[in-house]
Amino acid sequence: MAELFADVEITKPDGEKVLGGELLKDKIVGLYFTASWCPPCQKFTPKLKKLHDKLVKLGKPFTVIVITKDKEEELFEEYYEEKMNTFNYFEFGNPKHQELIEKYEAKTIPCLKIIKSDGTVAVNDGVTDVREKSDDNPEDLFDEWEAFATM
Repeated sequence: MAELFADVEITKPDGEKVLGGELLKDKIVGLYFTASWCPPCQKFTPKLKKLHDKLVKLGKPFTVIVITKDKEEELFEEYYEEKMNTFNYFEFGNPKHQELIEKYEAKTIPCLKIIKSDGTVAVNDGVTDVREKSDDNPEDLFDEWEAFATM
């Protein structure tokens, strides 16, 4: 994954812009396709954030990158600050958004893909995983994703 985004600028939650190769090295990466206008996203995002924040607190090498389908920057920024402020993201309007939506066939949202280091999909339906498994034992879910991502 680090190679796929080696020269791509990603914004961290604190606003610092870093190259993906540096940020994603040795991490399990979730690409999260979402939008502020999507009611299912509004419902799912807090659950994903809770899982993400818990795994990071436990020291697990997990990160989420937001790819927005919002059409207005202000709406994305408000949604990000309110519900996703611990995730990494591509700047609004980044041409990489559309490329990734097409590459990972993110036709419906919310959509969470767990990606292998080579950029291929390890887990196609991370949304269902989070909905069904994250409350019981988040570490088990992470271990499952890590196993798939390193195969």
